[in-house]
Amino acid sequence: METQITKGIKISVETTFKGTSLSNHTLYYAFSYAITIENKSNETVQLTDRYWEIFDSLNQIEVVAGEGVVGQSPILKPGEKYTYSSGCFLTSNMGAMRGFYSMTNQETLEQFKVMIPTFQLTNPLLLN
Repeated sequence: METQITKGIKISVETTFKGTSLSNHTLYYAFSYAITIENKSNETVQLTDRYWEIFDSLNQIEVVAGEGVVGQSPILKPGEKYTYSSGCFLTSNMGAMRGFYSMTNQETLEQFKVMIPTFQLTNPLLLN
């Protein structure tokens, strides 16, 4: 598990290799990831946006950005956690992801970035 804390917001990531999929004569490697966002600060915050860089060892970097995560813009009071799952397809059996969440402090309306730790997307067969 990869973890990182920015401004009292802890991000934890767990990844899973889900197998392969063939589409239009191209083999894709499927990965899922579960992210837990934990508010360890004394302020209430809201996740407003996400920004991802997806590295595929056989492809260019793909950038994904947008509002919220999985259709949600969670508000986290001090001590609260929010967990969601998502996934991606790579053209190779190894890659990585990194990025950040844009957050807003609900009391001061200050906007800030919370870094997502870089995490590996690797077919477990490569680890032997």
